[in-house]
Amino acid sequence: MQSNLTFIGAGLKRPECVLTHSSGLLFAPDWRGNGGISVTSPAGESALIESQGPLQLRPNGIAMEPEGSFLLAHLGDQTGGVFRLFPDGSTETVLSHFDGEPLPPSNFICLDQRHRIWLTTSTTVRPRSLDYRSTASTGFIVMGDRHTGSVRTVATGLGYANECLVDEVHHKLYVNETFARRMAVYDLAADGSLSGYRVHARFGPGNYPDGMAMDAEGHILVASIVSNRLLRVAPDGSVTLLLEDCDPEHLAWVEDAWINHAMDREHLDNVKSDALKSVSNVAFGGQSLKTAFFGCLLGDAIASMPLPVAGIKPVHWNFPVQPVLDHIKFGLYDDHFVTADP
Repeated sequence: MQSNLTFIGAGLKRPECVLTHSSGLLFAPDWRGNGGISVTSPAGESALIESQGPLQLRPNGIAMEPEGSFLLAHLGDQTGGVFRLFPDGSTETVLSHFDGEPLPPSNFICLDQRHRIWLTTSTTVRPRSLDYRSTASTGFIVMGDRHTGSVRTVATGLGYANECLVDEVHHKLYVNETFARRMAVYDLAADGSLSGYRVHARFGPGNYPDGMAMDAEGHILVASIVSNRLLRVAPDGSVTLLLEDCDPEHLAWVEDAWINHAMDREHLDNVKSDALKSVSNVAFGGQSLKTAFFGCLLGDAIASMPLPVAGIKPVHWNFPVQPVLDHIKFGLYDDHFVTADP
């Protein structure tokens, strides 16, 4: 079951997490060269802001800051951390150690309305593939204050923590536990503390929840890796399938490996599909916020499709982009142009 997918950009490498913006620009992590951020214009032109720092960065999740810089969640082979990438390619370390130990490979990062940092680490098991298991339980979430520099752990014991979503209106935080195949929810206190862990939704065969985004009706869209599914989770936790692009035999092979605690890199790196390449992230964009843009682990472009319901504006929706445009050039892009929905 596919929909009217379109693709924008070219030559990207592992655009796992896509950020949309009111200008029509799309930002995604990129593993070319030393690693960095790809910037794609509404006309489909892509430019790379490559890290000029000493460390080869492997950004997985990214977050835009109000100053025009980006925070990168570094998914290294053995270590992780948070690094700041400036529009000129210079970098600085934000967080590399916690509680006296190097951070494990880091998965996802976002800012809330107060511009606090939320960072997920999927697992402390190395290599990570040994924790592609229903029994995964070492994932955790760290919350940091950009202004004071304070950092603390706010959640532990998660079944391969992936993207999280801060709902400050209803004082909740949601997080996808990919290989435990569930979405958890916490109560969120004013000081950022989390409590009252409970399962908000459970996902059935072939569903491996990764990215998430909330729509205007309070439902949460979820991207499932491997099966290339887009799911919609209702406030009561019920799950509806909106999109699917997978090979049934391949998915059955992966499912068998997951059931028998034998899932490994080969099951994630050889996804068979018609168009999507292991969709891992979903973000609302376009003028009316009714277009879904997808990050894909194995992709080289950004997929999109129209939706009947608008999304919630991301925190960074109106952050200034001129600092970025001062360092990259698009032949066809006018920085006053706002993209229409495809």
